[in-house]
Amino acid sequence: MQNNLIRDEYSLALLCDFYELTMGRGYFNSPVRDRIAYFDVFFRKVPDGGGYAIAAGLRQIAEYIENLHFTESDIEYLRGRKIFDEEFLDYLRTFRFTGDIWSVPEGTVIFPREPVMTVRAPVIEAQLIETYCLLQFNHQSLIATKAARMVRAAKGRPIAEFGSRRAHGESAAVLGARAAYIGGCAGTACALSDKLYGVPAGGTMAHSWVQMFDSEYEAFETYCRLYPENPTLLVDTYSVFGSGIPNAIRAVKEVLWPQGKKKCAIRIDSGDITYITKKARKILDEAGLTDCTITISNSLDEYLINELLAQGAVIDAFGIGERLITAKSDAVFGFVYKLAAVEENGTITPRIKISENIEKITNPHFKKVYRFYSNETGKAEADLICLHDESVDDRYPYEIFDPEYTWKRCTLTDFTSRELLVPIFKNGKRVYEFPDLSEIRDHCKREIDTMWEEVLRFENPHNYYVDLSQRLWDIKNTMLSEKNERK
Repeated sequence: MQNNLIRDEYSLALLCDFYELTMGRGYFNSPVRDRIAYFDVFFRKVPDGGGYAIAAGLRQIAEYIENLHFTESDIEYLRGRKIFDEEFLDYLRTFRFTGDIWSVPEGTVIFPREPVMTVRAPVIEAQLIETYCLLQFNHQSLIATKAARMVRAAKGRPIAEFGSRRAHGESAAVLGARAAYIGGCAGTACALSDKLYGVPAGGTMAHSWVQMFDSEYEAFETYCRLYPENPTLLVDTYSVFGSGIPNAIRAVKEVLWPQGKKKCAIRIDSGDITYITKKARKILDEAGLTDCTITISNSLDEYLINELLAQGAVIDAFGIGERLITAKSDAVFGFVYKLAAVEENGTITPRIKISENIEKITNPHFKKVYRFYSNETGKAEADLICLHDESVDDRYPYEIFDPEYTWKRCTLTDFTSRELLVPIFKNGKRVYEFPDLSEIRDHCKREIDTMWEEVLRFENPHNYYVDLSQRLWDIKNTMLSEKNERK
């Protein structure tokens, strides 16, 4: 059976939930057809019980929106469903996004309940891009956040993303490697991610390489001849200490040293890592291979990395696969896309979703987000969600409440504020220039450096302050009271 999911053979217009199309047709044939809608993208909980998350996926969203259109094949498919009238299909035939979008840049540290993206567009347009915006933010932010946690656990030791073969599909492998790089990984095993996005790709050898030769030494000797610049030799195919490390030492001394090359590495993929690495380091040093580093791979995550290093394991670098590329310990990021306001004749009217689950009650209106930084420490102290026409004056104190415990508060005085959401699209045209991926990665590192250690810790992190402005809170409270009175 031929694979029909080849990118050149289909558009992404139908990569949406079907209800976006049925609602679109409903809007098209109703009085709200030309009404402007404001949708917020946000999340309610950080994966792994963490104190922060990392935004990623914006570039793919922007590229999707710039190229969004329905092909004749798409139109024929929809006509075949026999529920879409011809006028609506004609509308889709010339469909283009004409709205405005604001978003946090990729690599930004983000927190629950605050808008990460706001979409302002005619309601049909805004509704049709919901699924794609969510799938990119949900996937790439999940992997970037997991990578950032692992990088912190590694305490300066480089981490390479090794997960393509465990990823949930081809785009998850390629874009997952991109997101992991944003989160701080040094590179990837995925060659396509290097070609498309510039994520540095590299690799060593598989056990099959060692097994293909008549002897382990021949495998190592051949590899060192072919790749004399810092080769990495996999030493646990048969026996780490019985043959692997001795043969690696011999190959290095007989092939590399005569060329004046000292840099090399061994990789260990199994066994008691703490015991093996301690003993391996001793053997390598005694043999004069002090420049030989030790790379560890296997099913690792931030918790295992922390434990290994606490036990004194001697590790110079990590290769991490399935638990990074799938964010195995908490594999779903819950970004949502919720209506916050509507606009008609220039008047913006807030909308709110109410639920029996308090955490599912939304924050209404067209909003923006400020982040406050202490002028004394440079650290981020709190975020403030406010109305689109509000501004922050750094000269005056602000009292910020904890989002979960309103009796907890902090008063900010000597601070500098920064608006987090920046314009991405204006009237359907992209107005944001994307930085290089390496710049996004550097931005992510700087962002994390502004966070207090208490926010960054893995267990029971400090609850970062995200508050509503007084005006926004009053509007929300009034709407809640009015809705409650109507019950």
